[in-house]
Amino acid sequence: MATQAGTSSTASISDSAWQAIQGAYDLQVHVAPDVIERRTDDVDLAKDFLARGLRGFILKSHYVPTAERAKVVCRAIPGIAAYGAITLNHSVGGLNPVAVEIAGRSGCKLVWMPTVDAANETAGRPDGGTEKLPFWAKIQRELAAQGIAPPPITVLDPGGGICAAARRCLDLIAKHGMILATGHLGRDEIFKLVEAAGAQGVRKIVVTHAEFPSQSLTAEEQRSLAEMGAIIEHCFTTTHTGKAPWEVLFANVRKTGIGHCMLSTDLGQTINPPVAEGLAMYAQRFLDAGFSPAEIHTMAVTNPSRLVE
Repeated sequence: MATQAGTSSTASISDSAWQAIQGAYDLQVHVAPDVIERRTDDVDLAKDFLARGLRGFILKSHYVPTAERAKVVCRAIPGIAAYGAITLNHSVGGLNPVAVEIAGRSGCKLVWMPTVDAANETAGRPDGGTEKLPFWAKIQRELAAQGIAPPPITVLDPGGGICAAARRCLDLIAKHGMILATGHLGRDEIFKLVEAAGAQGVRKIVVTHAEFPSQSLTAEEQRSLAEMGAIIEHCFTTTHTGKAPWEVLFANVRKTGIGHCMLSTDLGQTINPPVAEGLAMYAQRFLDAGFSPAEIHTMAVTNPSRLVE
């Protein structure tokens, strides 16, 4: 089993960066057990977070619910706050109200709209290009080659409104007080979903990794979504792996406002830094760009805490 010890160095991370993220939650981590190889597992991640003074995390899988895993982690590592989630891809039936209801009853904290199976997301399709592909693209292409890839999922109906299945899922997310995250939907879907979610009583909304190529929301779009009540998530891996420029990220955060932004890592991949260290590296990048420790604390600690606690 891979562990959090690894290839990157903490030498360039200042004490100020670590201090700024004390008590942080990372609301998007990809760790084992998973269908994709990962550099650490749930329990070792919890141990590392606890040792680093970090509060907790949400376990993300593109393919299976994680609430049961999270409960085991909390039992195994007292003092850590691990939460489960569900992603509405084809492996759970897509926009499946039954899956959302069971997730809510199981204690899932967050519901991602479709990611790898979103109509807007082309990376995993046979004609989706070959540059800087995410790890899950290989699985998606293998499924397609086996003829078991249903049509991509959109939350919109033929008339351009939010479809009935998505609306039912929103009702259940609101009922259970879960967080709605927009996944890999496109900008038109995101705006319509955020509006519909607010109208249907969803009180916690996250726009998933706003700089990721399949979203690539402008600063103005991010600010507009924040004004609609959403928290804008900015993920370390997007900029760390060169999928978006650091200068664009910093400009987007400044435009949107610290109070409406959240820092997550999206880490767990074998070739990337350990999760906790990656969050500190992220804080260091913001410090180096002129953001204050208090601003980083708000984005890494205060805003995620308001969502999960």
